[in-house]
Amino acid sequence: MAQPIRVLIVDDHPVVRRGLRALLEVQDGIEVAGEAGDGAAALALDAEHAPDVILLDLKLPGPDGIAVLGELRTRGSTARVLVLTSATDPGSASVAVRSGAAGVLYKDVDPDALVRAIRSVHDGHLLLAPEAAGSLVRPAGVPGPAAGLDALTGREREVLAELTKGRSNREIARALSVSEKTVKAHVSSVLAKLGVQDRTQAALLAVRHERGA
Repeated sequence: MAQPIRVLIVDDHPVVRRGLRALLEVQDGIEVAGEAGDGAAALALDAEHAPDVILLDLKLPGPDGIAVLGELRTRGSTARVLVLTSATDPGSASVAVRSGAAGVLYKDVDPDALVRAIRSVHDGHLLLAPEAAGSLVRPAGVPGPAAGLDALTGREREVLAELTKGRSNREIARALSVSEKTVKAHVSSVLAKLGVQDRTQAALLAVRHERGA
């Protein structure tokens, strides 16, 4: 029997946390690993409980959501982070993804859609609200694709290098000694950061950049 998806809820509003807990506790295959009302508590609970998915608000007391994302990446946290925010600035979605978020949704999302999103990011997919996706094509203040390349982590650069060789996820997984699920997650992140639609476009962008085109 598959292990349940363990979700950590991070929001500074108790009513929101209570509502999310009530929603998730009745879902098959999902359990609530804990709740945090600020950035410091979120980081502490991630270290203590190692959740599979973190539902993260961006506006938090102490370290805000972006700072939490950065610290999770530095620590090598294995949690997939789904940002659930009321922020109306689409640029915040771009910053969140480049800081390591696996998805960005707004708090007016349909409850069933939120549950599907949790399962999706847990499976390694990148998931963005339509309003958020547009900001990733060319974020404000970013002059071109090179900035997206600079935002890639070391592992994402390795995956992109394999993409330029035309390799499949299975071949990349074998080459880098990781799971196909991990490769799929990295590919999704690479596409989002580069603002491209598919792996072919990502590979072409990387080759052109290398050649100085």
